[in-house]
Amino acid sequence: MITVEAPNIQKIENPNLKEPEPEHCPGPESEDAGKGDACDGCANQEICESLPKGPDPDMNLINERLKDIKHKVLVLSGKGGVGKTTFTTMLSWALAADEDLEIGAMDLDICGPSLPRMLGAKGESVHASNSGWTPVYVNDNLGMMSIGFMLPEDDSAIVWRGAKKNGLIKQFLKDVDWGKLDYLVIDTPPGTSDEHISVNTYLKESGIDGALVVTTPQEVALLDVRKEIDFCRKANIKILGLVENMSGFVCPGCKNESMIFKPTTGGGKALCEELGIPFLGAVPLDPRIGKACDDGESFLDLYPDSPASTAILDVVDALIESIES
Repeated sequence: MITVEAPNIQKIENPNLKEPEPEHCPGPESEDAGKGDACDGCANQEICESLPKGPDPDMNLINERLKDIKHKVLVLSGKGGVGKTTFTTMLSWALAADEDLEIGAMDLDICGPSLPRMLGAKGESVHASNSGWTPVYVNDNLGMMSIGFMLPEDDSAIVWRGAKKNGLIKQFLKDVDWGKLDYLVIDTPPGTSDEHISVNTYLKESGIDGALVVTTPQEVALLDVRKEIDFCRKANIKILGLVENMSGFVCPGCKNESMIFKPTTGGGKALCEELGIPFLGAVPLDPRIGKACDDGESFLDLYPDSPASTAILDVVDALIESIES
């Protein structure tokens, strides 16, 4: 395992500290620095207590950088393996199919960056100019940013604590020259951890339209989705809707659908009715989706007649309506 240091990435660690921050460090600039439970026994406690506190000076830079982005959408899931990044990819392709729209995709799954491969940008690199980092463009109106472009090898592990992850997220927001965008789609890791808290904090002033939550039908996935929904409510993030992914299996030959993950408690639709959030639709599993993502191609363009393509486009239409309503 290695610690990634890409060219042009600023040093994230605070040079004033004696040792790396503990796992649950509130952050040296936090009002709770030196006072939290994680601070007890930390070698940095006295230093953190003495560091200046107050508004983050980078917030003005972030707000200025993002002022020309009309809509910002988080894609969330409570559990890994439900197809969140796959759906982020297809959402990006679907939005970019309208040549009049400018789309950006931001990969915040720092430890498992998959968007470069899924969007057909594997092997590309990030370029810097006087205006900042330039997104990698998949096509004329779809740009993306991911730490995957900065790894020396595809299998390089990213061994970072929360503070360094937060620093990279801040750089993606204040240093990337996104320009004018109609939609910025932000792919996040599973769960409710550092990345989610940070992106919500940094985007609070410039505004988040809301979150698209992805699940699969079985109860084990729904249990974690409930936690994700609770996080959104505590963080005051509007839930634009929930999509049930892998909702049945589509045979590529006969087009018939069969259930794989049985919704023992009614699946995503029943959960939405219970919690009072919009149900955007159910997307069946087509095995060709995986192949298209592996090859970095748009499944929607390759197989427009698949029931999965129809379902995805219906979900995208419902999502746009929820954003603009």
